[in-house]
Amino acid sequence: MGQGAGEPLVVGDEVLVRLVKQGREKISYPARVLADDGVHLVVRAPFAGDGPRDFGFVSFDPGDVFTEHYWRDRWYSVKEVGGPTGRKGWYCDVTRPAEWDAAGLVVEDLDLDLWVSADRALVLRLDEDEFVASGIEQRDPTAAARARQALEELVALAGDGFAALG
Repeated sequence: MGQGAGEPLVVGDEVLVRLVKQGREKISYPARVLADDGVHLVVRAPFAGDGPRDFGFVSFDPGDVFTEHYWRDRWYSVKEVGGPTGRKGWYCDVTRPAEWDAAGLVVEDLDLDLWVSADRALVLRLDEDEFVASGIEQRDPTAAARARQALEELVALAGDGFAALG
């Protein structure tokens, strides 16, 4: 983890992924770097929960593996969720562009989320009420507009199963 800001991370290294929301850390977990070209970072991490997390439309369970795509220039992240029987789908967070600090990767969650099932039959926009309640539209209208645009970009990417991610 000796890389400076803007330098690609080393494939195979372990990094700490930190998801923050309104200045507070929401969750952190270790992940292994799969690829990094200086803009697009891909890591893999096991499910970070203590037990199953059932959302109604999908359950994240111990043993699930997340292949996570972050960008230093895009306002979202995409997490491909795999379970013991194959791909469950993709959980996407609308975020500010990913940043790197001395402790690891920092991603600021902007509340809007998208779930896409593995067969792409289910595409759910999530937490729009939290986004509105956060006050970001009044506090930072430019970021709010970027967030809404990012959600639309994610919906478009979902159409072909995120094939453009590579």
